[in-house]
Amino acid sequence: MIKVKGLTKKFGDFTAVNHISFEVNDGEIFGLLGENGAGKTTTLRMLATMLKPTEGTAEMGDFDILKEPAKVRASIGILFGGESGLYDRLTAVENITYFAELNDMDKESIKERVNYLVKAFGMEEYANRRASKLSKGMKQKVAFARAIVHNPDIMLFDEPTSGLDVSAIRGVHEFIRECKRQGKTIVLSSHSMSEVEKLCDRIGIIHKGNLVDTGTIEEFKEKYNNPNLEEIFVRLVGGKHEH
Repeated sequence: MIKVKGLTKKFGDFTAVNHISFEVNDGEIFGLLGENGAGKTTTLRMLATMLKPTEGTAEMGDFDILKEPAKVRASIGILFGGESGLYDRLTAVENITYFAELNDMDKESIKERVNYLVKAFGMEEYANRRASKLSKGMKQKVAFARAIVHNPDIMLFDEPTSGLDVSAIRGVHEFIRECKRQGKTIVLSSHSMSEVEKLCDRIGIIHKGNLVDTGTIEEFKEKYNNPNLEEIFVRLVGGKHEH
């Protein structure tokens, strides 16, 4: 379970994230929906312990991001879209293995897990090819495998389909659903309505650093008396709405 409590991030006078609180249950996909610059990435970077909050905190599973950042990092998988962050000179398998070593896995477990992931993602053909020679879709699969090599309970996805073509996007969605089937707790940020409608159990709409509202998609449609999530979103984040 994830509990976010009054999480705030200021950069000088600018408040990127303003006292947001929400909870994500075990095995649930929670979508943070917002325009670019709304504070989604900053929120996820704080949850991943990559940025220190100005105020507030969060519990990721059993660990507090401020008190036990190393334990948080060991229990989460992170995938930030747009850039796979692979080492070009290493092969697909070496990239995944290196990440497993960073997570203190033992050699036997690493071998077993890497073999499993290569098969699960259908990477046999290019497993020993250098990352620099892989297509964008292939790189994305290697990045996925790397993010879950240590079998974390919590996954953070920041715009995971950014810049991908239709078939690669389908692959990403299938991967996220598979994580859910395995009981993982997932926070996903996106500015795509159709993506959150397809994947998320609940969503939070974030605008100018504020969490405007949260709930299931059905709850949003009932509450705002509108079957169209996009129209609800525009209404909530339109110029008139200040939280």
